[in-house]
Amino acid sequence: MNFDLASQPEIIQRGAAYAVQGWDIAKGWLMSPAAWSQFGLLLAAFLLAWLLTRRLRPAMERLLTPPAGRSSLLATLRRFLLVFVPLLLPLLAFAFTAIGEQATRAVFGTGAVIAFGKRLFLLLAARILVREIVTDGFLKLLGRVILLPVMALYALGLLDVATARLNEMTVSLGNIEFTVMAVIRGVIAGAILFWLGRWSNDQTGSYISKQDQMRPATRQLAAKAAEFTIFAVAFFLLLNIVGIPLTSLAVLSGAIGVGLGFGLQKIASNYISGVILLLEGQATVGDFVELDNGMAGTIVQTTARAMILETYDGRWIVVPNEDFITTRVINYSDQGSTNRYEVPFSVSYDTDINRVPPIIEAAVATHPDVLDDPFPPDCELRGFGDSGVEFAVEFWVAGIDDGRHKYSSDVGFLIWNALRDNGIEIPYPHRVVELRQPAET
Repeated sequence: MNFDLASQPEIIQRGAAYAVQGWDIAKGWLMSPAAWSQFGLLLAAFLLAWLLTRRLRPAMERLLTPPAGRSSLLATLRRFLLVFVPLLLPLLAFAFTAIGEQATRAVFGTGAVIAFGKRLFLLLAARILVREIVTDGFLKLLGRVILLPVMALYALGLLDVATARLNEMTVSLGNIEFTVMAVIRGVIAGAILFWLGRWSNDQTGSYISKQDQMRPATRQLAAKAAEFTIFAVAFFLLLNIVGIPLTSLAVLSGAIGVGLGFGLQKIASNYISGVILLLEGQATVGDFVELDNGMAGTIVQTTARAMILETYDGRWIVVPNEDFITTRVINYSDQGSTNRYEVPFSVSYDTDINRVPPIIEAAVATHPDVLDDPFPPDCELRGFGDSGVEFAVEFWVAGIDDGRHKYSSDVGFLIWNALRDNGIEIPYPHRVVELRQPAET
């Protein structure tokens, strides 16, 4: 059949040419004894691979499944290999088809049909890989959007044609010119590199966090340095893959420098302040701090720009790192140091005040969290008030008197009970009112 497509768009003419070419190839295969032989070899290779898979797969699954609870290197390797067992059928079919292709080319001098079947088995392997083996959402998306279409083009023998066509198309960006193929290659490589960077960063961070012999601040600094190094290497590898020379980044570097000097100076200041904090270890995750402006909370997360404090009422406060450098910060934790608190009280003027200190000190010492080191509880006379004699008991604890810890409240109860048990009165204000009658006249 001949159709006049001269008046049609170029894309339709090109598609029709490919369709005619495909029809000619298919017709040649259907009428060729060599093609029928290759079809038979393909069917035989698939059946043999299917039979072997039925026998080998259960044995391989038993061999590669480690005992429950094992976490050794060998057990981890066996679990890793077990994941790829579903690829056994297409890979065996591919191997048998490759052997059949060599025999077909030796006998008939051609192997186009069996080569096409071999590529189809590779496409089947890629489909199983994406659907059944890959579990990461990002990699699964890459497989569906990129790997499967590429393998389909390869199976149809159109991959070289598509690659050549994409290499002819160019995209200009200022003085830099790219081919569409370079852009696609850069997107694919960038996605894979930065996924690998994220995975490597997670593994490195997990390893560093387990090094208990390192100070917390040192672990955080090492994790941040590893993160910066990993993504910097990924970025420069991507530039090399895309083909962008580093000299072309001079203008971009100058623009970034101007931005840092003006609009981004606060961000740069906070980033540098964060590095200083990690180096000096002044404040780290888990410390309870109070800033000069009255904000207080436990540091739950550190970022390149800020530290996040969690207050005891459940709120999160984002504090720029610069504030920890330029303002006064009280660190109540300081990597587990103890803190001193005091509870004031008063007794009646009728009391023998010499009895009060030993009674209160003994009562407060019974609290399980009150420490004897650096100092035991100390009851001091503070003054003589309007209603009673004023005392205060000082005590040391290894924690913060807030949140789930109620040290001052517990000590207050101990003081009340101790004074009551010893018959000591806690005074309250009294007022004497004098009524004068007017003089009689």
